[in-house]
Amino acid sequence: MDLLALADFTLVARHGGFGRAARASGRPKATLSRRVADLESGLNLRLFERGPRVLKLTEEGRALFEKTSVLLAELDETTAAIASGGDAPRGRLRVSAPLLFSQAAMGKLAARFALKHPEVRLEVTTEDRAVDMVEEGYDLVIRVDPDPDERLVGRIFLRDRIVVVASPQLRKPRAGATTAAVVRGSAGADASAVPAAIWNLTNAKGSPQRLAVQPVLHLSSLFMVRDAVRAQVGAARLPLSLVLHDLAAGTLVKWGDVPGPEIALWALYPSRRLLSPRVSAFLDLLKEAFPEGTPQELAAYVA
Repeated sequence: MDLLALADFTLVARHGGFGRAARASGRPKATLSRRVADLESGLNLRLFERGPRVLKLTEEGRALFEKTSVLLAELDETTAAIASGGDAPRGRLRVSAPLLFSQAAMGKLAARFALKHPEVRLEVTTEDRAVDMVEEGYDLVIRVDPDPDERLVGRIFLRDRIVVVASPQLRKPRAGATTAAVVRGSAGADASAVPAAIWNLTNAKGSPQRLAVQPVLHLSSLFMVRDAVRAQVGAARLPLSLVLHDLAAGTLVKWGDVPGPEIALWALYPSRRLLSPRVSAFLDLLKEAFPEGTPQELAAYVA
């Protein structure tokens, strides 16, 4: 197979068109078009659906792109490492991380990484949506309890759990009574008719309890939720790592634990073959920062 044609196909697929790929690479559009056509002819497959204004990967083209984009990147990294006489991390590293983890720890982690690996250009994007690593060109993503994806491998580097907390000035209601609650998310179109809810929790003795709550405040950030709970607006369900310091200081009290599995934070990457030195270095940083993977270790960054 012609590796140059394969590289040109990957370039066009990544940029979503011959024109954009030509402008990004400085290559003639006609050359890219001819090489992709030759590749399609050699494989006897149509890799793109061509329309007047739209160029879209076929199912076969998408499958080929998902494989070749990773392999070609690994090949580039290997040849660059050999040419430089070593495997020191260098180049661009794109990371996607969820909002809460980014607010709590990513600034300090990124600074440590930049000081330790000055030849790597680290770019961190904060978003909670499930990004497509291959399509969007990320080298590593951090996600909370991600859905299985056969294209990705990874490891858990942190665990956390959810607790119900409130201000010491807010009394825990008796059975059957309702208390005000601060929640993350939108109240919906009719914010005036938000229904009451039941939160299940376990007390210090491990006994199950039911807490009736009436959401009175909806906020988009868990840091905002915590600050509102500190101000005695109501109770909230929050990650333990986010409130450990408040619990120790007595500015918040724990009403109970939310039953269920722990929260797992994963570091995911496209392939374990020829793992990029940049990705390996970032994984090493996560292991160094969170050797036990406990909420207490993440709480140290929140402070």
